[in-house]
Amino acid sequence: MDVFSRTFLPAAAEAGLAVQTVSRHMPVFRRCVGSGDATILVTRCSRPDRPVTGDYLLLLTHRRLVVTQQTRLLHRLRLHLNTELRELSNVTWSPDPRLQSVEMAATAIDGIRERFLIRTSHPKQVWQLDALLNQAFRTRLRPPGARVVASIGDTPAVARPGMFAPSW
Repeated sequence: MDVFSRTFLPAAAEAGLAVQTVSRHMPVFRRCVGSGDATILVTRCSRPDRPVTGDYLLLLTHRRLVVTQQTRLLHRLRLHLNTELRELSNVTWSPDPRLQSVEMAATAIDGIRERFLIRTSHPKQVWQLDALLNQAFRTRLRPPGARVVASIGDTPAVARPGMFAPSW
């Protein structure tokens, strides 16, 4: 069993998704996500600006965001969004424990602003979801220069000449 399957199935069970739903969406997710990519979050969501368009399933991995849509009338599946996290810009989310929901928005590479509303069953889950989104978007997407602590060949600050020279 690959990394994606090992992490996707527990995340889907934690979200309370039915086995039928998971098995229906799995082929679409498999085409979009690599076998070595670990799942961070799988959840149902809706679009606040288009509440009648159908049900959405959001998959967040360490590298990708994939959203599928199931139409209400014919229950057809279609891929709504498939993008790498680094291609998203202006990613924001606002947790609201009173409404037990988190609204997430991001601008895709084509310039379209996507908004999703994720509802939870308990206010405590709102903060868990906030922590997962923070882990995915804030801690992993730092600019490369921010992670450099020291370069090989740099002289340590204490050993630099003139650092502790007398000021007389």
